[in-house]
Amino acid sequence: MKRKRVAVLMGGFSSERPVSLSSGSACADALEIEGYAVTRVDVGRDAARVLAELNPDVAFNALHGPFGEDGTIQGILEYLAIPYTHSGVLASALAMDKELAKVVGKAAGLPVAEARVMNRFDIVKTHPMEPPYVVKPVNEGSSFGVVIVKEDQSHPPQIVSSSEWRYGERVMVERYIPGREFTCAVMGDKVLGVAEILPVGHAFYDYDSKYVPGGSKHECPAKISPNIYQKIETLALKAHKAIGCRGVSRSDFRFDDRKSPDGELVWLEVNTQPGMTPTSLVPEIAAEAGYGFGELLSWIVEDASCSR
Repeated sequence: MKRKRVAVLMGGFSSERPVSLSSGSACADALEIEGYAVTRVDVGRDAARVLAELNPDVAFNALHGPFGEDGTIQGILEYLAIPYTHSGVLASALAMDKELAKVVGKAAGLPVAEARVMNRFDIVKTHPMEPPYVVKPVNEGSSFGVVIVKEDQSHPPQIVSSSEWRYGERVMVERYIPGREFTCAVMGDKVLGVAEILPVGHAFYDYDSKYVPGGSKHECPAKISPNIYQKIETLALKAHKAIGCRGVSRSDFRFDDRKSPDGELVWLEVNTQPGMTPTSLVPEIAAEAGYGFGELLSWIVEDASCSR
């Protein structure tokens, strides 16, 4: 049987370039072991020309952040009629916009935290909502630009309106949900399982917690009551379908169980391009469900298509 030619798209030019290079390299190595003919593509502004010349059987999208997971590269691949992995144009753009994703999620019955989107310069003088709350860019990933405002903080975070801020003019101000953090992976129409994220030495699951070895612990499967575990799985699949995701996605949740065992479970977002680094969650959850790394990636490649 002819070996499929797979172009692994990695790198790019977003803030998440280092993560994408790590994800892409790990995927390329594993796909070669699985028998695919792999070409590593460090994506630049000439992506359309490079891909047209390569004309691979499949483009494995290992890009993260703007351009890579917001519908842009997906649109280029659609135009070139190159089958690609993960979610399509609309689902990618929708999931990347935290405001729109929250609107769609809420309409689908997902529990979401109270939030408002504002210009970053409008939160300099007074708190936009009662602390504690979280300020986050509307269109970024990997926790870039996330600021937690604690209950006793007397003024809004000044970094958001400073010249150092590089994450866009629009920010989301969201009620802070204390408690535990869970994540759930979905593959096609199948839920793979739930993991708990336990940051080590960090206030929350920030960039270093995600990508620096030892930055966090993953409890997989999550040690939580069966009814909450099942509820997370149900909501993750609902989010996957509501946003219109394809391939593999990962939904993140917060769970506040301080007052009662049933607590408050809140859906935060769905990630259409989950990381595939050595410390990433989806490969770990998939392994617990019986899918080796190579097997998981092979499924993703074989699932690739256009018009996703």
